[in-house]
Amino acid sequence: MMSEPESTTSPGGTGTSVRAGALTRPDGTAIRVLVVDDEPNLAEVLSSVLRHEGWEVRSAGTGISAVRTGREFRPDAVVLDMMLPDFDGLEVMRRLREDNPLVGVLFLTARDSVEDRIAGITAGGDDYVTKPFSLEEVLARLRGMLRRAGMSHNDTDTQLSFADLTMDEDAREVRRAGRQVELTATEFELLRFLMRNPRRVLSKAQILDRVWNYDFGGQAHVVELYISYLRKKVDAGQEPLIHTVRGVGYVLKSAT
Repeated sequence: MMSEPESTTSPGGTGTSVRAGALTRPDGTAIRVLVVDDEPNLAEVLSSVLRHEGWEVRSAGTGISAVRTGREFRPDAVVLDMMLPDFDGLEVMRRLREDNPLVGVLFLTARDSVEDRIAGITAGGDDYVTKPFSLEEVLARLRGMLRRAGMSHNDTDTQLSFADLTMDEDAREVRRAGRQVELTATEFELLRFLMRNPRRVLSKAQILDRVWNYDFGGQAHVVELYISYLRKKVDAGQEPLIHTVRGVGYVLKSAT
């Protein structure tokens, strides 16, 4: 399991880990997310990543416990598996919205058919991702869903910058010294992870866990390959920002 990215404690003194520029409720309090999945390891990984965002997180492994927790916790969003041991995600959503009509729902589904995916959206779901998925994709979908629901955020939330490198997360644009850098979806997610953790050495295992699928069975050479792609696009003709720490991993930092 990866270690926590750099964070601070919320001014309210609750001990909540808050990332600089984190998305919040309009009143400045932490967003609440309910994770519902009957795979304990997946629920734990998702919950950990969402807490790193500074959000309050609860989890449930069945439909019954999800409804009970939802009524008590009053989440702003639910990450909801379509297939649960007692009843399906559509029924969980219906029951949660009886009590909390505005709660956002991001469906997780292992199903491949277009019909099943459309069913969740048609029934009122806000978005979906298909398993296996990248954790950064889930975060991006949740942020978009919460913004559409009117959650506030600091101006820096969608704008990441380090040295002369900038990233607009919403527009999915990257610039180095004002020059636009064209990246593939995977390269973008890898660079975003590095930019969210500047000057922090990230291991290959952490990068695989966060950028690729949560159950990705790949090897370290995949990370090495994409780091080389990024360097050719981001560092070409410029002061190198992406550095290798031999035997440990990679870090985004200035040479000076």
